[in-house]
Formats: sequence, C-alpha cells, structure tokens
Amino acid sequence: MSSLSQVTQASFSTDVLQSNVPVLVDFYADWCGPCRMLAPTLSRLSEEFAGRVKIVKVNVDTEPQLAGQFQVESIPTLVFFNRGAMIGRTAGLTPEEGLRQVLTKLAGVAPVASGAAR
Repeated sequence: MSSLSQVTQASFSTDVLQSNVPVLVDFYADWCGPCRMLAPTLSRLSEEFAGRVKIVKVNVDTEPQLAGQFQVESIPTLVFFNRGAMIGRTAGLTPEEGLRQVLTKLAGVAPVASGAAR
C-alpha cells in the first residue's frame, strides 16, 4: 500500500507520543478505497516533510484497540500529534494542499532534528 511505517499498540508510545517531531497518524484499512486513494498523497508528503514531520499508519483491523482509544469511527482518519498530545484530526479524504498547509504549520512548531536530510 505504501512505504510509510506501520505503528502498533506496542510501538505507539515510542513512535508517536515520544517523537521529537510532530506526527500525523493515518488510521486506515487495506480494504478501504478512500484510504488507498490517500496513500500516495501521504507518501509524497512524508518525503517532502522528512525530518520535520513524521507520517505513520495504523491498520484499524489489526490494531482495533488503538482505533478505539482515539475514537476512530470512519476511515481514513488522520490524527495530528505534537509533543505527545493530540492536537487535531480529520476524517475522510483530505486534499493534498490542505494537508500540506497543516504540516507546514506543524513543522514550524517542533524543533528540526539535527542532521535531517531535506
């Protein structure tokens, strides 16, 4: 589906809550058409914001506890985190430019990781 890293219940705290850069979490399922349509956009944005914002995926079918914890009722649902706190969310297909604007704001909030390639 995409080259973005998968996050599980076991890795969520480390990968998302303890991240030194903001994180966009994509709650998705393999069978979800809109999720598949959004995947290339998230891959492009992941490359564009590398080192400034992390984009990860959570499969709601294999991680129902995480989906429940964040009250994911429809997919795709994108949840934004900064410094361990959930700071926003959106559900459904979101236009690339809208996501880019949100990520640009987030990238300015967190310190840039030293040595991050751009």
